[in-house]
Amino acid sequence: MKLVIIDTACANLSSVKFAFDRLGYVAEITSDLNKIKAADKLILPGVGTAVAAMKNLQERGLIEVIQNLTQPVLGICLGMQLMTAFSEEGKVDTLNLMPSQTALIPDTSLPLPHMGWNKVRYVQGCPLFDGIEQNSHFYFVHSYAVSPNESTIATCHYGVDFSAAIAKGNFYGVQFHPERSGKNGALLLHNFVEKI
Repeated sequence: MKLVIIDTACANLSSVKFAFDRLGYVAEITSDLNKIKAADKLILPGVGTAVAAMKNLQERGLIEVIQNLTQPVLGICLGMQLMTAFSEEGKVDTLNLMPSQTALIPDTSLPLPHMGWNKVRYVQGCPLFDGIEQNSHFYFVHSYAVSPNESTIATCHYGVDFSAAIAKGNFYGVQFHPERSGKNGALLLHNFVEKI
């Protein structure tokens, strides 16, 4: 099993790698195009801004490579947001893997960023959430979100409902940080490797 964490130069890659290490999987961090194309499963992590992330992906020649991947890919936090078509954060076109957009969480008098543990409710039958109880808590840190849409497989509520997880074809994304979400996050990463 070749498990690759795509080096976007805008994420805490080591924490994601350690999460897989703890599960007994070896994940390689790389931006090497050939290694990415040859991987069995890929992780697209990200923190920071969509503008910086897309610039880094473009400079590394990764945009078309990611768009053309046929193996399973899991986007985490900003990595999930990059899978949409457009981000209001910096008004930037993103990877356009799913027909949705990323926007600032509406002002409901709750503080931004949305930071900490929150409940996630998922669509039944999604293997990513196998063995995870409904309304389990996951760890979030974000100010921008994807509204529920046809690609949404899980939602969370913070003043408004937003997509906690999305999926289309071989592309999956989670808004929360599974690597910081304890046993539920560990099980989700295990499910991605073993069941997707």
